[in-house]
Amino acid sequence: MTITPAPVSRPGRRELGRSLAASGALAEDWKGTYEAVDRAQFLPDVIWPWDMADRQSVCIDKNVDPDTWYVAADADQPIVTQWDDGRHTGTEPGSRATSSSSMPSVVYRLLGDLDVDEHMNVLDAGTGTGETAAALAHRCGPDNVVTVDVDAAVSQHAEQRLYAAGLQPTVVVGDGSIGYRPRAPYDRALVTFGLRTIPGGLIEQTRTGGLIVAPWGTHFSNADAVARLKVTNNTAEGHFTAGVEFMKSRAQLRPPIDPSDYVPPEGVGSAAQSTTDITGKEFAGGRFGILPWVLGLRVRGCVQAVAERRGNAQPVWFYGLTDRSWAVVMLRDEQTESRVWQSGPRRLWDEVEAAYLWWRGEGEPSYERFGLTVTPEGSHRAWLDAPGNCWPV
Repeated sequence: MTITPAPVSRPGRRELGRSLAASGALAEDWKGTYEAVDRAQFLPDVIWPWDMADRQSVCIDKNVDPDTWYVAADADQPIVTQWDDGRHTGTEPGSRATSSSSMPSVVYRLLGDLDVDEHMNVLDAGTGTGETAAALAHRCGPDNVVTVDVDAAVSQHAEQRLYAAGLQPTVVVGDGSIGYRPRAPYDRALVTFGLRTIPGGLIEQTRTGGLIVAPWGTHFSNADAVARLKVTNNTAEGHFTAGVEFMKSRAQLRPPIDPSDYVPPEGVGSAAQSTTDITGKEFAGGRFGILPWVLGLRVRGCVQAVAERRGNAQPVWFYGLTDRSWAVVMLRDEQTESRVWQSGPRRLWDEVEAAYLWWRGEGEPSYERFGLTVTPEGSHRAWLDAPGNCWPV
């Protein structure tokens, strides 16, 4: 295979490589690929780096400010490359990020979870900029990699960059979550967008003994965790490895919640009222904590919406997806009790509180203790520690 070396050995890129290796994200057997496949080669000229702390994006144009552009390319941060399915124009961020370059630490941890060998047949679902497809093509050979993206413009850009880098994997426009049958069966399938269900087609196209690595979560929140599933007789099963947050599969997006469909115009006054001794400090302990993901495993058909703070109070809403049940808890940092309002056939806060207490009672297990089983019939079961200790999700 041939690869065009990075045109410049930038100090920022070398430092990023050292940092990834020191953190364990970049395994020894992927270092050669990191050196050969430069993230900057695959980025468009106009990018929106995503500040993880401020939750904001600022536009950088390579033609206007190349130094800042390369600093962003060599940083361990996600970079938005498309807004609103490509309808967005201008330099201000759009309404919804729909394509991106993932954090390099996340990319190389995913590749490590994939456990590929040379000459394996690999599906890369979610081409994006093409960087991950390039890494897989470098490792396994271009003829052994097919990469699929639902967006034709995104796919075209990636294909051009892949060819410019001296790589020619098969580039396909389509829904990567359902695989690509002409090249099946796959030894490995890597999904780089968030799934809410693992499609049966993806499992069927992965050989027995093969692996699917995919970010997975529930509609409860945007939180995902990386599922590493081994396929046996059309059943996919395995542990989660780490928490992540990915853009969601366009095919599996749910319509946004309209609170006016749930809460009456007069407000919460007619709802059942109660209190909870769960405090804001322990319940809302960080956007990227494990709790929202765990609650989604235990409370089916529910969406959580964290509202803006009101002084020292944090309203957290819950909406049912199968009926019009709703609940809100007003968490206050300095108080030992929080007020709760609930309405509808379900008592959603009671369910959420029970799920939280269950997690606490189990010792606040981390992602690695949880697992997922997807059966040939399409049912999804989450479990703690072992598949026998399972429940439907």
